[in-house]
Amino acid sequence: MRVVGKGIAKIDGLSIATGKPAYTEDLAAANALVIKILRSPHAFAKIKTIDTAEAKKLAGVVCILTHKDVPKVRFTLAGQSYPEPSPYDRLILDELVRYVGDEVAIIAAVNEKIALQARDLIKVEYEVLEPVLDFETATEHPSMVHPEDDLFCNFDTGLIKEKNIASSQKVEYGNVEEAFEQCAVVVEETYYTQAQAHAMMETYRAYSYLDPAGRLVVVSSTQIPFHVRRQLARALQIPASRIRVIKPRIGGGFGGKQTTVAEIFPALVTLKTGKPAKIIYDRRETFTCSSCRHAMRIKVRLGADADGTIRAIDIDALSDTGAYGEHASTVVSLVGEKTLPLYNKTKALRFVAHAVYTNKMNAGALRGFGATQGTFAVESTVNKLAEALKMDPSEIRLQNLIKAGETCLPYEGKLLGSSSLHRCIQRGKELIGWQEKYPGKDLGNKVRAVGMAVTMQGSGIAGIDTASAEIRLQDDGNYTLLIGSTDLGTGSDTILAQMAAEVLETPLENIAVYAADTDVSPYDPGSYASSTTYVTGMAVVKAAEDLRQQILQRGAKFLESIPEEVEFDGKIITTLDGTKNIGLEKLAYLSVLGAGKCQLVGHGTHGSNVSPPPFIAGFAEVEVDKETGQVNLVDYVAMVDCGTVVNPNLARIQVEGGVVQGIGLALYEDVRYDQKGNLLTNSFMQYKIPCRKDIGNITVGFEESFEPTGPFGAKSIGEVVINTPAPAIAHAVYNAVGVRITKLPITPEKVYMGMYK
Repeated sequence: MRVVGKGIAKIDGLSIATGKPAYTEDLAAANALVIKILRSPHAFAKIKTIDTAEAKKLAGVVCILTHKDVPKVRFTLAGQSYPEPSPYDRLILDELVRYVGDEVAIIAAVNEKIALQARDLIKVEYEVLEPVLDFETATEHPSMVHPEDDLFCNFDTGLIKEKNIASSQKVEYGNVEEAFEQCAVVVEETYYTQAQAHAMMETYRAYSYLDPAGRLVVVSSTQIPFHVRRQLARALQIPASRIRVIKPRIGGGFGGKQTTVAEIFPALVTLKTGKPAKIIYDRRETFTCSSCRHAMRIKVRLGADADGTIRAIDIDALSDTGAYGEHASTVVSLVGEKTLPLYNKTKALRFVAHAVYTNKMNAGALRGFGATQGTFAVESTVNKLAEALKMDPSEIRLQNLIKAGETCLPYEGKLLGSSSLHRCIQRGKELIGWQEKYPGKDLGNKVRAVGMAVTMQGSGIAGIDTASAEIRLQDDGNYTLLIGSTDLGTGSDTILAQMAAEVLETPLENIAVYAADTDVSPYDPGSYASSTTYVTGMAVVKAAEDLRQQILQRGAKFLESIPEEVEFDGKIITTLDGTKNIGLEKLAYLSVLGAGKCQLVGHGTHGSNVSPPPFIAGFAEVEVDKETGQVNLVDYVAMVDCGTVVNPNLARIQVEGGVVQGIGLALYEDVRYDQKGNLLTNSFMQYKIPCRKDIGNITVGFEESFEPTGPFGAKSIGEVVINTPAPAIAHAVYNAVGVRITKLPITPEKVYMGMYK
């Protein structure tokens, strides 16, 4: 291949590095109203009275809105295709506030100073209610987080609001208890994974205005422009045809911008006032009033034969969805969906899960989306099983893991299309020095040890999300690629352009990419669920193939031939006998001249009935100080199977970034609340993310497979990269000092107390 598989630099890399791209705030008009939000100081309360009279008298205040001034239709902010599985449990403003930071009033003024002054003048009287703060006791708590009668789901996801259950599910294959009785060894453990903040560079922000036709235009830092349009239409009670959503450059998202956090507020103000408006979340608001990873308690039980063959797996997951149910059912479902298929020698499997409401900031989508939590629990238990059987944990995996061409109980007879996971394990062992270092080596005051884990994810959402792409041959012979997906900084625009260039046999610089404008771009569900390379990529390939065929047809017509007797090399269309030819540039401008001719445009739409998993084998080497419990990560090896690697440079960066986020989850990051529901980790002073000195050496390698349903054999890579660090590091710590950490993060205090309990 000429372009695919090459480590080409990002097409926008230099401009981003030199500060040239326009982000949301850069596009806001100088006279845009500034919006600030009055937020609840209580975790759970009912607004008895709200007095805005003094605030409205302040010069420069244009608009103040309370729950009395907004539509009363419930909706969800989850960025999911309709009909969303998340409950419709929100109002723009509600008289019941459900967490510290929940919205009470919207203030719009001519500048930020006046907006803040007005916010301070609003007087609110609350009836304070008893909050639900412990997700393990939420189902028996006397308070009901959502007592309203108009809460509903598009279909049954196990919502029981009276017990604060946002979602419940159970999946079982075979007779689990009977299978466990037949096992020679059974191990079990309970794990806790903490909430995690997205910590993207660009905070949440949106800008809105009315175009000359009176349509609402929303410019937003979002991963999901088409879903934003649908949510705005429902929440604001206006037709979607009257809304346009534009996505400029984005300063990171990691799933946080798969939720429509800020867009509704300026949109509502613009509709009320006719004036442009903008909202820019500060860092504290981004920490406290957006979303985070779902904290979970996961109980795992594994049973195996004496030879190490895993025969039974039982998982019970409890997820804290916070005040609202965005992604409640889908996140917790991935705890099982992305772990149970890995080990396919089983006779029986069971997965039971509940997601519960609490009076904390709502949880939502975050890279890994439930597979991260599930991987920590299941892989830690596999390591415990290996110890009980006195087996090398790498060998028990090689013995039990699914291979390409095999099936498993959850797949119900469907065969796995591609996998190089066994090769990933073998190569990862070589790179970390497993044979020499496992399990560990005592260095006196410190101990060096290694640990491992494996993981899988998915590529898009099978049978649900469908993406479209369009490629135009312009009159000068160059191409414009129109897509609806969102480049979060991952380089997806570059990768999709590479695919189009490969099909059309043209240099990458001949393709201009225009992305994510709901008025111009073809439909795309957005950049989430590891879907862009796999789903949108295949749509781009189909569009390019369609355009290539049209070029052959139009060229044959100009050459007085038929398509079967001409060929196209990316520059020239030539008859097979070589007697006639026409250049692409000439064909392009002749196609738009004269009656009866038209511009050549290729179209492609793709949705998949399967979600082929990428795989990673992760290996950690740590050094633990026996006197303090301090854990230093010395080396981390990630061996990746993402099918065909479309762009090795960008893929490597994806892996490195995801591994660092996983290291943060393992060792540093923790969203913490006080006893009244106030978020304590509301800035980077309190919320620690790893810096370069914290992460040691990271080695990334690829073992390519070929996924037959993917573009050029590719699968996804965006999410799977975050899953293995936590269980691999926890395993290494155990091998170093014999302390099994089951509650993340792995802090020096936990390690020290474990050693000297």
